[in-house]
Amino acid sequence: MARVKVYLDFLSQPSRAMYIFCKATGIQHEIVLISTMREETKTDKFTALNPLQQVPVLKDGNFALTESVAMLRYLANTRDIADHWYPKDTKQQARVDEYLEWQHIGTRFLCSSFFMAKMMKPMKTRIPPNEKNVQNIKDVMEKQLELVERIWLKNGEKDFIGGGKDVSVADLLAACEMEQPRMAGYDVRDKSPVLKLYMDRVQDRLNPHYAEAHVGLNEMVKKFKGEVPESHYKKIDA
Repeated sequence: MARVKVYLDFLSQPSRAMYIFCKATGIQHEIVLISTMREETKTDKFTALNPLQQVPVLKDGNFALTESVAMLRYLANTRDIADHWYPKDTKQQARVDEYLEWQHIGTRFLCSSFFMAKMMKPMKTRIPPNEKNVQNIKDVMEKQLELVERIWLKNGEKDFIGGGKDVSVADLLAACEMEQPRMAGYDVRDKSPVLKLYMDRVQDRLNPHYAEAHVGLNEMVKKFKGEVPESHYKKIDA
């Protein structure tokens, strides 16, 4: 099969998922790095690929595809990969799809919103975060994380979200999303023994690619420790 191009930014959760997926499955691919911080998604060239100006983007020949779930399904259906990633059995596949459909308003939305409100927006605007808003988002995020633990993992009875014996694209997306709040000073592993065991299990299964995808995230965690420095904010004259 032809080599695909994957346009991504490692600060993006679904971008990291796409990187890990291509590496772990052995799909022939080329990585094209795009910086959202430098607004490279807003160039005319990139906008022609994705009018939404977001990463990741998959290009297979002349065919360009946006939205990570669609990309993962497309690659699973067009490349020869292990069945556990996206099972062909209708019921097993439906279990994976069940999470993929929910996560948009669950882990995807809330983990991203927490990071954006506490770190990304303040860094871009140089205005301190609204602490009340950050706390409200955190409260809702924790409720969604509790659902992952209680419903999707059945309080630790399930090793993987889809209920299979190996990792699927659902686990890949879930783990990458739950890593995101660490850049804003919130580590899911510290809050839930069940989620810690789960994320460690997924990471162990997907290393070294999982670790490679999270190098930039880990560097940001180490550098900022979950807080934008006061010196970064605009000085307002009295």
